[in-house]
Amino acid sequence: MKLVWSPECASKAFIDTVKSCELYHESGVAELISAMAAGWNAKLIVETWSHGGLIPTSVGLAIAAGHTSGRHVCIVPDERSRSAYASAVSSAAGGGDDDISTEILVGAPEEVMPELEGIDFLVVDGTRRDFARVLRLAKLSHRGAVLVCKNAEAKTASLRWRAVIDGGKYRVVRTAFLPVGQGLDIAHVAASGGSSSSSSSKSGKGKWIKHVDRSSGEEHVIRTT
Repeated sequence: MKLVWSPECASKAFIDTVKSCELYHESGVAELISAMAAGWNAKLIVETWSHGGLIPTSVGLAIAAGHTSGRHVCIVPDERSRSAYASAVSSAAGGGDDDISTEILVGAPEEVMPELEGIDFLVVDGTRRDFARVLRLAKLSHRGAVLVCKNAEAKTASLRWRAVIDGGKYRVVRTAFLPVGQGLDIAHVAASGGSSSSSSSKSGKGKWIKHVDRSSGEEHVIRTT
């Protein structure tokens, strides 16, 4: 089986994230990522977060997990970050929204990644020193996965996904860089030996996500297959 796109689920997650994150100035990234995770019907959504990081993306991913009946897991480096993260998510959820449910794992990537098998949507922060290590250690789903590196500024936009993906188990199908927020570097990964992307391109069919940055008014469109 492969990841299958659901535009209806993507739309619902997008709208719900807009409602939850309307008070945040950086919510545009959250809305887009939430729609992507829900649209791909991700069952295990994993992200990294550290003290001082923005919370809207986490809210959006938790909402997406609610729409896919999946798990949203956040990896934090220490107890200080865990406490800050839990407090921020609770505040964003208004003190107890059942749609906001997140598992928090504390520790280094080597300690926590082995507990997470079958990841099909992974979000890492390009400003964290261990983001490449998280990608290398990730146990991705046999259905394939979508990998997102946020805060991918110009100096990190050249992230070489193939350098951090185990070529023996997975292969990079395609990549895209979106000038949303501080930059999003995205890769669609498939299990090695699976059907290639050529069949999708031959069919001429694809899915499009339209995102309008509410701060700048700029419109961004990404094509998925």
